[in-house]
Amino acid sequence: MLDGEEGYAARKSMEILVALGEIYGAERLIKIGSVQVAGVSYHNLGDAGLEFLNELAKDGKVRVLTTLNPAGMDLENWKTLGIKEDFAAKQNLVIDAFQRMGILISCTCTPYLIGNLPRYGEHVAWSESSAVTFANSIIGARTNREGGPSALAAAFVGKTPCYGLHLDENRVPDVHVQVNVALTKISDWGALGYAVGKKVENKIPYITGIKEAELDELKSFCASVVTYGTKPLFYIRGITPAAENVQIPKDTVTIEQIDIQNAYDSINDQVTDIDFVCVGCPHCSIKEISEIAELIKGKKIKENTELWVATSRTAKQLADKRGYTQIIEEAGGKFACDTCMAVAPLKGRFKALATTSAKGCFYSRQNNMKTKIGSLKECIDAAVTGKWSN
Repeated sequence: MLDGEEGYAARKSMEILVALGEIYGAERLIKIGSVQVAGVSYHNLGDAGLEFLNELAKDGKVRVLTTLNPAGMDLENWKTLGIKEDFAAKQNLVIDAFQRMGILISCTCTPYLIGNLPRYGEHVAWSESSAVTFANSIIGARTNREGGPSALAAAFVGKTPCYGLHLDENRVPDVHVQVNVALTKISDWGALGYAVGKKVENKIPYITGIKEAELDELKSFCASVVTYGTKPLFYIRGITPAAENVQIPKDTVTIEQIDIQNAYDSINDQVTDIDFVCVGCPHCSIKEISEIAELIKGKKIKENTELWVATSRTAKQLADKRGYTQIIEEAGGKFACDTCMAVAPLKGRFKALATTSAKGCFYSRQNNMKTKIGSLKECIDAAVTGKWSN
């Protein structure tokens, strides 16, 4: 491959992987089970990125199951979400390039919910920070946080350099985090991720004090804790699969109610009027969609306020069959499949966001939005009234 015997894409990919291996001191390449590629939105790629993808797509074919991170728009209903035609044309060219490579056009940050589900201990090469954290922590697979080019390179070769979180010695927790607070709503998990990230910084936490956790809560925590500070791996005693196989670190910090409150105070802005409510960062599960439908049934979204339900197209198809889509759309809500608030071109479109996601707040502030984080009920209430109530 490196000598060019298998074409341009294979040679370029091997050059990238060899360079990474040399930088990080990897002794060998290891076989991987799947790849998840970020850098899909034209908003982030631009023309230079599109040109790079087109060059690879001329002779490049992926060798393992490969899925995509969210794109910059809903690939079917982009007009409904206010995406401009020139952007849509460029985004479709990006998707076409990925399709020619043999990649599944899944466009979701929750690949584990749509069929890209590694087994415990399996080596993969994933890109999206929350998905990488989920794979390492909740599933117990092994992946570094790949960049778009290195993930693509791994997909074309079917291997990745063995360094970082692929190695046992780099998966040892550094700090014990004792949580002394009850978590009562999904946004509390985002606030916890913020608090842990800020206290632990670039370390691997071993967390105690959490008695139970649902998948959607863990999904939210994965997105928040890596956005605000830690490495993309954590352990929760009694919850995550490898927690019993590692020792609790002696260095200890605690999370108290004041830390959760400080997280909310830092994430929330002083704003009352809400013109954008977006749920699904990471993408909504079918369970979350069902809860949204239940909360909004028989109600109407406030005029000049938009509600987006960001999710995978696979979950949307399930919602169609269960009747959730009809309920949400009759209320004036919109599904944003294939995309999310972090990668869509939203700058200047909305003034104030309400969401359940701490990560969503982080990226929305970069689009000059004021932000509010709260429960699913608080967000739906904001969509119906156009106001944040607390």
